[in-house]
Amino acid sequence: MKKQAITFFLILAGFLTSFGQSYPEMVNVVGGTFTMGDTEMEGEKNEQPTHQVTLKTFKIAKTETTVAQWKVFCNATGRSMPQTPSWGWIDSHPIVNVNYGDAVAYCDWLAEKMDADYRLPTEAEWEYAARGGKQSKGTKYSGGRSLDNAGWYDANSGSKTHSVATKNPNELGIYDMSGNVYEWCKDWYGPYSAAAQTNPRGATSGANRVLRGGGWYDSASYCRVADRGSNGPASRDSGSGFRVALSQ
Repeated sequence: MKKQAITFFLILAGFLTSFGQSYPEMVNVVGGTFTMGDTEMEGEKNEQPTHQVTLKTFKIAKTETTVAQWKVFCNATGRSMPQTPSWGWIDSHPIVNVNYGDAVAYCDWLAEKMDADYRLPTEAEWEYAARGGKQSKGTKYSGGRSLDNAGWYDANSGSKTHSVATKNPNELGIYDMSGNVYEWCKDWYGPYSAAAQTNPRGATSGANRVLRGGGWYDSASYCRVADRGSNGPASRDSGSGFRVALSQ
């Protein structure tokens, strides 16, 4: 009986490992209210004014979408891989050189395959998850007070991406929300409002989409949980990728 139980456990563990390699593993983020923006008063003007945001429960990927997961998508849809970065394609690294539309296409494919509402996270969801949700300890980086322990950035990356989930996770068990690669969010980029908001969706239109988290080529300041970036939705960059979210 004990041997059968061990065999079952090994089979289950192998399945979960395989699933995590092929498709994103999701983390539940219990809804709540938090202060969004530059709470430490050391960021850029676009991180102000701070404001209260209330979010309903959602799920977000434990890691950035990996090269291995993107290959599954390409094989299923006939897409070609993006431009190869200088360090080559490594399955455990985050996918890069994908634009906003590429990221949305992956989410749409995954949603159809899994019959679930996979999508990009909103900017507010992204920051709430990066901060650790209801379990937040208030650190400026996602994963701790030391960015060397929490993420890959210009001082420790060696000018390339790294395997996901090799630095410290944050309070929710989510990895690499500070550094490694910037992550596309669902929102158009726009200024903050001081008014309290519930489940905000960002600007109704704009020229750029939101990017969050900082990347391997950035200084520590750009990897803070409050830092805001943006780029044109058609742009592709060796420091930009994404992670998926899932509506409850």
